[in-house]
Parts: sequence; C-alpha cells; structure tokens
Amino acid sequence: MLKANDFESIGGPLLIGAVVLAISILGAANSLSQSIDRGSHRLGQLALSLDEGSGAPVANDPRPRPEVRYETPLGGAPRRGGERARVTIVEWSDFQCPFCGRVNATLGEIEAVYGNRVALVFKHLPLPMHPGAPAAHAAAEAAHRQGHFWAMHDKIFANPRDVNAETLARYAREIGLDLDRFRRDSASEAVRDRIRADAAEAKELGVSGTPAFFVNGRFLSGAQPFSSFKRLIEEELKDSP
Repeated sequence: MLKANDFESIGGPLLIGAVVLAISILGAANSLSQSIDRGSHRLGQLALSLDEGSGAPVANDPRPRPEVRYETPLGGAPRRGGERARVTIVEWSDFQCPFCGRVNATLGEIEAVYGNRVALVFKHLPLPMHPGAPAAHAAAEAAHRQGHFWAMHDKIFANPRDVNAETLARYAREIGLDLDRFRRDSASEAVRDRIRADAAEAKELGVSGTPAFFVNGRFLSGAQPFSSFKRLIEEELKDSP
C-alpha cells in the first residue's frame, strides 16, 4: 500500500517533468509560429516579385490615401446636382451592398443642405459576393441611356434583394422607359463594358469595397456620417473660388 510520503516522493519528479514538458511544447510552438511567419513572408515576397515581373496589380496594394487628391474621370457617368457645382462627390457603389443603401440617406441630406454647390456622380462596382448585383447595375445603366438612371437607382435600392428580370422590367415600365430598348440595352455588351470600365477605374485607384467616395478627388471610405462629408465639403468650398 502507498503511503502519504510515497505520493510526495513521486509527486516531486512528476511535477518537474510536467513543467519541463510544458516548456518544451511552448518552445516548439513558438518555433513553429516563427517558421510559419518566415514562410508567409517568403511567399509574400515571391508573389510580389511575380506580380512586379508580370505587370499585374499587387493584391495588397494600399487603399487610396485621404491626404492625396486623385483624378476621377467622370466620362458619361450618371450625375445630379449643380452644373457648376464647386464640389463633386464620385461614389463607387454596389446595389446589393447594405452599406451603400444606408449611405443614400446621408447623400440626400448633403443635397438638401448644399443644393447646387454639390454634384453627385455614380460609378458601378458590383461585388462578387452579391449575385444579383450585375443584373441590377445593367438595369440602372440601361435606364441611364434613356435619361432615367436615378429613378431606377432609387427603385432598386428600395428593395435590393428583388432584382430578377421581371421586377426590373416592372421598374422600367413604372418609370416610363421604352421596355424593348431597356431589355436590349440591359443585355448589351456596351452596358457590360461601361460597368467593367467603372470597376477597372476603382481597381486602379485601389478601391476594393463599397461604398467608396472621392470628394473633389479626396478619398472617403464607407458609409460615413454626414459630419465626415461636411468636413471635406466645407474645406473644398472654402478653398474653391
């Protein structure tokens, strides 16, 4: 039979052994973590060198910097606001992005407060995780070709989950579009090219998410509150003639 002193004599070595084992495990884990970090760094460097060699954009390019003023070509993008607006806000948006839907109220407040001193410009950036976005953007661009982009924009954002062909055709009828032309344009390569061109511009600027804004070329990311827009707008109005 084991006595109390026997447990004490056995417990000491067992405790020491357990401590040694724990230290060994921690050391091995730390070594493994460092090896993984070094391996990840080498893979990152390899990817960087491959991208630089091929001329392809690097996946971890930084987002646009708020202190830089970027060129954002407007082209024939949908626009509303003053023709001689001193501040132009260019938005890259996705019709099925909930944050894009949320910020629309803020944009409406900006229009109400600043009137014709501000113009809003819309750029397409349908994201891969939103399966209905391509059809929604095609419908909006097709409506733009008949002069009714913003009416379609508002219809889609009112119920962004329902963007099947029947619903979009109903919106087209409700806003007075030529339905046959709308259907042709929605399916046309020209409309797809317009959407792809907007997405390519976003990529060149380093924009990968929505909503993304450029206030007279100054980057503002996400569904920001009115105060964030106001700060930039007031600075631009102060600096412009």
